[in-house]
Amino acid sequence: MKKISKQLQHYRILILLLAALSFLLWFFFWPLNTVVEAPGEAVNLQPMVKISGQPPLKKNQFMITAVSLSQARPVTYVQSWFNPHLTIENANNITGGQSGSQFNDVQNVYMESAINNAIYVAYQHANRPVQRSFHGVYVLNLLPNSDFRDKLEPADLIESINGKQLKQSTDYVKYIRSLPENAKLKIDFKRKGKPHTTTGFKREIAKGFNGIGITMTDDVSVKSNPAASIKPGEIGGPSGGLMFALQIYSQLEQKNISTTKKLQERERLLLMVKLVKLVGLTKKLLQPMIAVQKFSSART
Repeated sequence: MKKISKQLQHYRILILLLAALSFLLWFFFWPLNTVVEAPGEAVNLQPMVKISGQPPLKKNQFMITAVSLSQARPVTYVQSWFNPHLTIENANNITGGQSGSQFNDVQNVYMESAINNAIYVAYQHANRPVQRSFHGVYVLNLLPNSDFRDKLEPADLIESINGKQLKQSTDYVKYIRSLPENAKLKIDFKRKGKPHTTTGFKREIAKGFNGIGITMTDDVSVKSNPAASIKPGEIGGPSGGLMFALQIYSQLEQKNISTTKKLQERERLLLMVKLVKLVGLTKKLLQPMIAVQKFSSART
């Protein structure tokens, strides 16, 4: 009996250990259908920007800020109790119902667009040779009533509609508006580089509005002299265009314009912090806010 009792005790201990291990694995690693928004970093743009024949300006201080997005897990909810800057959101609220790969593709489209526009604007203002070419439009989103909702995907590249190879999103909008209500459309597009064709109809997207229910952005390429390139790493989204343009312009002109004018009044710095909190950019600008507050405190 004693031997059986000891065996049962060992089994109980083993079961408790397995249960504890299972709980820990669930608590730390089980993915939930929620996303964690957390403050990202303020990253120096200097290493990202390369211009042929132009040396970098080591003292330039242009930064790009970002919000960190990650898969939520049960432990995340405990972390959010102690960190007021963590926000847990339903995944669909962040991605708009897109899959993880679609969401990442769209963020890359946004970033590529920001980079190309930054290069174009900077070279124009520096009076340097630059050319911009349009190659079609990317799909960013499909509205719920769109007839193409289950036929096209975010980040698809539309190359023609009804055989018309229009270059810019504004041209496509004008053409689609010119078609009669409920007109049939044939769309030629590329998905991850492979050609596809689909058909659908204009329909009522909202009350009084007949269209195809697609949000688009231009596919743009830029050629500049000297050649410029920007490699943002894992940062994506429609962010950083202004800072990229200023960084490129600084290197082209070899002027450290980031420090030509500095905010020196404590009141202005504190006002900026209040404004950031008011408009809801706390996560994205937390690192700059910390720097601002430290600078302000040092002057008090």
